[in-house]
Amino acid sequence: MTPLDRVLRLPIWTGRPEVKPLGGGITNVNFVVQDDARRCVVRIGDDIPVHQILRFNELSASRAAHAAGISPAVLHHEPGALVIDFIEGRTLAAADFHDAATLESALALVARAHRDMPAHLRGPALVFWVFHVLRDYAGTLRDGDSGYAPLLPDLLAQASRLEAAVGPVELVFGHNDLLPANFLHDGARMWLVDWDYAGFNSPLFDLGGLAANNGLTPAQEARMLSAYYDRAPDAALWRSYRAMKAASALREAMWSMVQEIHSELDFDYAAYTATNLDTYRAALAAFEES
Repeated sequence: MTPLDRVLRLPIWTGRPEVKPLGGGITNVNFVVQDDARRCVVRIGDDIPVHQILRFNELSASRAAHAAGISPAVLHHEPGALVIDFIEGRTLAAADFHDAATLESALALVARAHRDMPAHLRGPALVFWVFHVLRDYAGTLRDGDSGYAPLLPDLLAQASRLEAAVGPVELVFGHNDLLPANFLHDGARMWLVDWDYAGFNSPLFDLGGLAANNGLTPAQEARMLSAYYDRAPDAALWRSYRAMKAASALREAMWSMVQEIHSELDFDYAAYTATNLDTYRAALAAFEES
């Protein structure tokens, strides 16, 4: 059954639904659907074991995010399909986060997720520890005879140094995939969507991901850390943060390497891998210089 067939067969439509593809997804296949009652977004995707994506977790996180006022409402779910309310607004791009007000709003939303979502979370919950993810990705790449296999010993050795440098962490409930396209602005407020990788984690992973994925400057990073922790970052915080930022960038690069051998979506993962490897190497250099 095609993704479109799965959308049309959902038992929630009033009248004949009008279905349009929604671009931008690099893990799921997404659609905007308008029926006689409402407009919504349908995310079609099953569990993805190679990325540790379990849809029960995405569902519970999406519901908790809505209850915390962070994400749109879940309207329907069934195996392989999640239907959420449509937000009329603009998907953000990396350049948007170089505006101080936009970055401040995004950081406030992420902090609310960290602080408020656990009170609304029901059922089992996952932990997202990037260094486990990196080791697991390496195994998947070796098993799949990836062309990147010769890079893995050095990358894993670097990851071990980064993990040691992160040190003890506090736990919050993280989004763990802070790409610019996962932020929406409706003209009045910002929303955070797509909870595929949600789980308990260090806040430094989301902060590092926000910086790495959006090309924040060192001055912006300093303001971000000061705002989040309500104090100027000291040398120890900077070192832990830079280590986690580098790990976040490496995870995005290795995620794409895995997609190159496992995904059937029409997307240039090889170019995405190369871009994120460049981001990682720059972040690693900044960590090693600190």
